[in-house]
Amino acid sequence: MKLILGFLAAFVLFSCGNGEENDPKKVEWNSEKSTTMNKNLAVEEQLQIKLYLERHKDWKMKSSGTGLQYYIYEETEGDSALIGQVAQVELKISLLDDTEVYKTAEDEVNEFVIDRTDIESGIHEGIKKMKVGEKAKLIIPSHLAHGLIGDLDKVPPLSVLIVDIHLVKLK
Repeated sequence: MKLILGFLAAFVLFSCGNGEENDPKKVEWNSEKSTTMNKNLAVEEQLQIKLYLERHKDWKMKSSGTGLQYYIYEETEGDSALIGQVAQVELKISLLDDTEVYKTAEDEVNEFVIDRTDIESGIHEGIKKMKVGEKAKLIIPSHLAHGLIGDLDKVPPLSVLIVDIHLVKLK
């Protein structure tokens, strides 16, 4: 009996070590690996956008230096949107698979202060390219939208957003 108890005690002691020998290989993370991962994500996202645009050949998209793509499909001679103004907009936000995630309610507008409100930076950038009364399509890459975590509601992580926006009024 003592032999069995001794064997059991030895087994427990050896199996409850610090666990380092049982850990999977530890991954060394550094800025180079992070940069590589981000570049790969950006390339994949650009491919997804390209495939989406192949289905919408009539959209005459322009690109900004940040990755935003925009197409003003209804132009006007209204006032240009400026930083600090309150923009009143109607919008519909969808994912690349055309799933609608947000939409302005009928007979209402969304309001935000240009470059001073916590909404997608891609919407701020797009609205500054518009004039009152114009309608545009925006393709907002994830780094200008909700990024790595999504919006924790309807927008999944790393999602490109398609925004159909109408600049109704500036205050």
